[in-house]
Amino acid sequence: MVLDPDDRCVLEDRVRAHTAPQRVARRARIVLLAAGGCSAWRIAEIVRVDVSTVVRWRDRYARQGLAGLEDRPRSGRPPVYGPEVRLRVVAAATSTPPRPYGGWSHRLIADHLADTGISASQVGRILAALQVKPHRVRGWLTRPADPQFFTKAAEACALYCCRPPRSVVVSVDEKTAMAARSRKFPDRPPGPGRARRREFEYVRHGTVSVTAGLDVHTGQVVVEDLPRNDSAHFIRFLTRLERRIPAGLTIHLVLDNGSSHTSKATGAWLARHPRIVAHHTPKHASWLNQVEIFFSLLARAVLRHGDFSSRADLLRKVTDFATVHNETARPFSWNYEGRPRQTEAGIAVAAKEPFHAR
Repeated sequence: MVLDPDDRCVLEDRVRAHTAPQRVARRARIVLLAAGGCSAWRIAEIVRVDVSTVVRWRDRYARQGLAGLEDRPRSGRPPVYGPEVRLRVVAAATSTPPRPYGGWSHRLIADHLADTGISASQVGRILAALQVKPHRVRGWLTRPADPQFFTKAAEACALYCCRPPRSVVVSVDEKTAMAARSRKFPDRPPGPGRARRREFEYVRHGTVSVTAGLDVHTGQVVVEDLPRNDSAHFIRFLTRLERRIPAGLTIHLVLDNGSSHTSKATGAWLARHPRIVAHHTPKHASWLNQVEIFFSLLARAVLRHGDFSSRADLLRKVTDFATVHNETARPFSWNYEGRPRQTEAGIAVAAKEPFHAR
């Protein structure tokens, strides 16, 4: 048997490959040994197969080449459900479920196609083969058209990266509806190999909302109680904030598009105080507001596992956390460089969220 040089390279690669199926490597080895002049009996002893197996793969390669070493198609069991039923399964899984259901399940699809006699398990196999997963839901935001999206985002990030002369950059936002809850029974402390145990029953004491202002370039934060999230209380916070900042400094406020931030009353108040310059983040981009990073620290350190006997207790712990934070406060490292995201091919593309902090 004379091997084509290209075929020899392919067969040798199959023999050496550690991840190749055993049957593929065995067939390649049979052909290589046959090309080397070994008899069928000797090849059978080396590869440890029957002589008929050696003859079969040697002859199939001689007739068809590398294609002859592949498995031939087998008829198998005829399908019970034809393409029409499979299309109906997919059509149901990708449509709106009937009332009052909020989503499709395999059982619900099988009941919906009861005239076909298909089972829930068969529905699952059909959908799994097509990578259709009606039980899974991912969040999606339909962002309204904002031609100035990247301009506004770059403006806010430019303030973070480079503070204008004789000015201060303050990131302002509210954290609302923080629940003040206390457990009916005290926690059990952790032990070796055992996490802290917490009673699931709790008592509600109401909610607390606060307004916070973060000095972007020092990391210092101011937190005040927010009895109601409206323009009047927001203007009151801005008034106090202005009094605390020296008169010779321009105040650059980074705000989101909350109703109290964009109301007519707030706009009129800002017009009467020209040293305060408001910079609104794009719609649905409040993640650009650096004070949200402080709120994340607050949630993980105080709120997530906290136990609060009253609203006053929760508010006191929030303000105490801000005080402790200010003792060692440092500015967050905002590593946005103003360049679009690069693809693997090196082509610049407009990124949806090219701004991030660490």
